[in-house]
Amino acid sequence: MSYCDFVSTLAEQKSHVHKVYHDKYYGFPIKTDTELFCRLVLEINQAGLSWTTILNKEKAFRQAYHNFDIKTVADYGETDRQRLLNDAGIIRNRLKINAAIENARTILDLQQEYGSFKRWLDAHHPKTKEEWVKLFKKTFRFTGGEIVNEFLMSTGYLPGAHSEDCPVYQKVLKAKPRWLKNK
Repeated sequence: MSYCDFVSTLAEQKSHVHKVYHDKYYGFPIKTDTELFCRLVLEINQAGLSWTTILNKEKAFRQAYHNFDIKTVADYGETDRQRLLNDAGIIRNRLKINAAIENARTILDLQQEYGSFKRWLDAHHPKTKEEWVKLFKKTFRFTGGEIVNEFLMSTGYLPGAHSEDCPVYQKVLKAKPRWLKNK
């Protein structure tokens, strides 16, 4: 079942959060490093949980992680780790929290070398899912195959976010830069 089919089958009380994500965010390119980092952190936190849980906690994640300001998160110390571990509004998992902090530090390094996290992604595109997974595992923390796949599909780097008969599919294609459409 595609995500598009999944969204259409949800009960009304759940469909809104998924429908907004499906129609406005899923598969669309992200232009800022802050939002790319946000999506990476959310995808990491989804591991083992439902996407509904993550979507419902997104606002709390933004508050807890200082609106995903990469430099601020990279500077987090033990006090911030404890604050996050005690925040019931987010996923309180030490490995995931540590991954967010370490990955923010890695993104700062990538920004130094490539100019931005987005440029690093662009410089490595196109790759197969397997090649991306290998690169992410070498570069980032807590990035297994499913996390990498969903991160890259949700940001437009891998195909499959929408079925071709989904009305959002054409909108996603129009939003992608020309060089990304053909790869």
